[in-house]
Amino acid sequence: MRLPPFSSFKTPRAAAAAILALGGLVTTIVNFPGSLSFDSYVQLLEGRTQSYSNWHPAIMSWMLGVADALRPGGAYFVVFDTVLAFAALVSLLWLPRRVSWVAVAAVAIFICLPQLFLYQAIVWKDVLFADATLAGFVCLAHAAARWRMKRFRFAAIGGAVTFVVLATLARQNGAIVLLCAAVTMGAIAAGAERWRGGLAYGAAFLIAGAALAFAVNAALQLRSDGSDGTGAQFKILELYDITGMVKAQPDLPLAVLNQQSPALAASIRGGGVRLFTPQRNDTLASSALLVKALDDTPAQVLRRQWLELVRSHPGAYLALRTELFRWVFAAPDALPCHPYDVGEEGDPADMTALGMRPRYDRRDAMLNAYGKAFVGTPVFSHPAFGLAALLALALLLKRRRPADLAMAGLLVATWLFTLSFFAISIACDYRYLYVLDLSAIAAALYLLADWPTKKGTA
Repeated sequence: MRLPPFSSFKTPRAAAAAILALGGLVTTIVNFPGSLSFDSYVQLLEGRTQSYSNWHPAIMSWMLGVADALRPGGAYFVVFDTVLAFAALVSLLWLPRRVSWVAVAAVAIFICLPQLFLYQAIVWKDVLFADATLAGFVCLAHAAARWRMKRFRFAAIGGAVTFVVLATLARQNGAIVLLCAAVTMGAIAAGAERWRGGLAYGAAFLIAGAALAFAVNAALQLRSDGSDGTGAQFKILELYDITGMVKAQPDLPLAVLNQQSPALAASIRGGGVRLFTPQRNDTLASSALLVKALDDTPAQVLRRQWLELVRSHPGAYLALRTELFRWVFAAPDALPCHPYDVGEEGDPADMTALGMRPRYDRRDAMLNAYGKAFVGTPVFSHPAFGLAALLALALLLKRRRPADLAMAGLLVATWLFTLSFFAISIACDYRYLYVLDLSAIAAALYLLADWPTKKGTA
């Protein structure tokens, strides 16, 4: 397959690229300086003080600190996210030999979706994770498509490692992306240099990525405030599971807690069961007795109780986890799951410490109306985008161009990341699986770029 030079700006490639670039510019201008929520301000404050609790990924707080130093707030972080996402999408247009007018129509539709027009301006780690994941696999696609260009190949692989590591550090379960990228790298290399080359490239990618992720995280931990945010999150997850199982089956025994933390056992059966909802775990925090009992309970005690229930009552655990996954993946009611965010509002103490005030002006009201118009439609539906991703995956595996392997790897990584929420979901926020929507959009653009493919052009 003969690929176009990077200097090739011929219609309709130029038209599609121009629409995407203009879409990114308009998104930035209309939404500037971005939208921040509770979590955003927590991480922004950590970034400004350079003290990380590890409740959220430290890389996000650090990046916000860098952006805040350039201009107070998250404005430059929003610019980084938007440029990263739209640049990755534009570069997809330089993978096929030719670009059809179908791609022009497709990008005109895509840039109007809230996944691009609203989400890129929201200061959330989920957006950073999705953008970095997309950029990493797009780099692999370019390396695959231009494998014989040795210098370019290694530069693209280096970019892939960098962005995949950023994605790995941006989400607690982001390591899935690194593993999938390494396997994808191996598959691409195996197709170009046989299986031994595939093993070498795949292993080197995994080792380099893991080493870089470890080094960056170690450096960030030098600024840790000493709190165990990760451990606290595991305790919340286990409490959420135990409480949900007890609510579904009130006669479930809590032998470990009855013996070693009776106050927590009583609080779970009392306020915990009453406050439990499959939509999110935050409601449990409204019970002061439950929170105090949880704080007083050693992590290992709660872990033993959780393991005991999972081992002895797997049906109850799987039933609960199925219901929780249903809410995060296909929420029966989208509004409680925060499908998007506009304006600026966070914890008053954090905002005061940052010298910032809440913002919800006429522009935010218009953006809110725009986002709300899509709620309840397939545009805000992970199942719809997930189905599109599976269809694209089938087409990519059937066609099997070199770059197709990278895009297929992106979709596999995205789906595995999505499925991981079966075990870890504690809230139904739409943003958690934003990467599924963005990956499906990117795969659709890639496939439509030269649709329909003429015989002999693949």
